[in-house]
Amino acid sequence: MKPTHTPTWLLCLVAVAIAGCSGKKGGESTETKDAMAEPTGPRFEVDGTFQKQLSATFEEYLALKDALVASDAEAARSAATQARNVLTTVDGSLLSGAAQNDWNAYREGMDRALDAIALESDLEKQRELFSDLTASMYESVKAFGLGGGIAFYEYCPMAFDNEGGYWLSDSETIRNPYFGDKMLTCGSVQEKLR
Repeated sequence: MKPTHTPTWLLCLVAVAIAGCSGKKGGESTETKDAMAEPTGPRFEVDGTFQKQLSATFEEYLALKDALVASDAEAARSAATQARNVLTTVDGSLLSGAAQNDWNAYREGMDRALDAIALESDLEKQRELFSDLTASMYESVKAFGLGGGIAFYEYCPMAFDNEGGYWLSDSETIRNPYFGDKMLTCGSVQEKLR
């Protein structure tokens, strides 16, 4: 009987997967670790009512993320519709100047992504749109805060054919919305926001 050998390409793929999803980055500096020890505060001081409204939108974002973690396209469509409804209740008139201008840009990005996810039935396309939604949600949370809550900005280097993908969570525990149960824990916390 002839011995079997594992193809080299398969060994390389496994090595990349292990290295990419270990939660460690080569050459990670102590500054990165120290910066992640304490959450960063918002850029703008804003009305607490606005933060509560943004926090409610963030909760709906989390429901959408969880639907993608579960690989449930129909639940994702429903969650996107609900998030869009809650987003309409955020009162941008509570802001002024640069804060209001930034909010208008972020809200427009969230509106577009949520509308598209709600209309999309293909799970992989929903995940791509969720990445767009995350970019605007991240900027919003970073700019305005959640009124006492903490968000974790997480990253999977293998998402989107190894281009990488980010998402927000209310927990340090990784639950990857881009792969679901195929690679549920692939990723690491990049930043903590309050």
